Amino acid sequence: MSKKLKCIFIVQGEGRGHMTQALALYDMLKANGHEVGHVFLGVSARRAIPSYFMEKMGCPITKLSSPNFVTDDQNKSIRLLPTILVNLWKSPRHLKGLSIIHKVVKNYQPDLIINFYDLLGGLYNFYYRPKAKIVAVAHQFLANHPDFKFADFSWLDTLAYKALNFFTGYRTDLLLALSFRPYSPHKGLAIVPPLLRPKVKELLPVKGNYIHGYLLNDGYSEEVMQWHQQHPETPLQFFWDKKGETKERKIDETLSFHPINDEQFLEKMAGCKAFVSTAGFESICEAMYLGKPLMMVPVEGHFEQACNAIDAVDSGAGISATSFDLSKLVEYIPNHKPIEKSFRSWADQSESMIMKELESLIEAKASRKSIPH
Repeated sequence: MSKKLKCIFIVQGEGRGHMTQALALYDMLKANGHEVGHVFLGVSARRAIPSYFMEKMGCPITKLSSPNFVTDDQNKSIRLLPTILVNLWKSPRHLKGLSIIHKVVKNYQPDLIINFYDLLGGLYNFYYRPKAKIVAVAHQFLANHPDFKFADFSWLDTLAYKALNFFTGYRTDLLLALSFRPYSPHKGLAIVPPLLRPKVKELLPVKGNYIHGYLLNDGYSEEVMQWHQQHPETPLQFFWDKKGETKERKIDETLSFHPINDEQFLEKMAGCKAFVSTAGFESICEAMYLGKPLMMVPVEGHFEQACNAIDAVDSGAGISATSFDLSKLVEYIPNHKPIEKSFRSWADQSESMIMKELESLIEAKASRKSIPH
């Protein structure tokens, strides 16, 4: 494509997955001669933004107040009703960010506004109807496919999930549904491989002696430590999203908790014997690419993660559990069937498939403009 695309990102700052995907697409766009002029990052008081995102995103970043989950006092389970009520109460603060986005859009005149699953993106499209083409990127959009399996939660959880997908992807020109595996074509969806950073593909995986882990909510560290007390012989290297923790917390010789660091996280992933996490899409994909057996423990009440776990198990990634009883993972490791060859074949098509979708969207727009009326 000869035209240089100008893009703006809107990125959800919950967990590390959407930020990692944004960094991967940023690199991909640059490699193909395009540019990202500005990034809007949805943040909340309960999450610290990893320094690597601020350092590696090579363009201006504006933090905006964005809807987020409310958890219990132990920072473990999601509370659905309080989440809805608190975000409604904070909506004036969230909506204030829309005018900030629009000011940048008017000045920069992007070809594409790419939304990494932040509700602000859908709200912006609803209120301002920009001229730029709108793209929404997330594994969550795979829920629009008839073959997608929902977790066995209440009808209210399912409705809330579908509603969030609808409003986040409101008035989009292209929905990019990131997937663990190919699905049959479905109208309104472009089903594409995950957005993995080049670093993942450069690593040489080896089978070490430790279990690697990631905790979205640090309240689950208590479960990890309880298991560790009974099995101190098993080395554990965990990363957590605990606000205020900037250095490694070494519990003893065989258990450490690390603050989020993208390169260190991937190096630990490459050298572990197995991986356990709170069922975030991105870390599951990284483990699959590096051939690591894994166990997923969806955050209690987190419908999206419960769906992720079902989809990943069906894709051959590993097993799902309701707690961090790592004995289940230890028992599973010798029975894991390698899937990295087929997964890599799928994941390595990511750049060609995604760039084709984005460039085709702009070319179609240009073609319509050139047709005389």
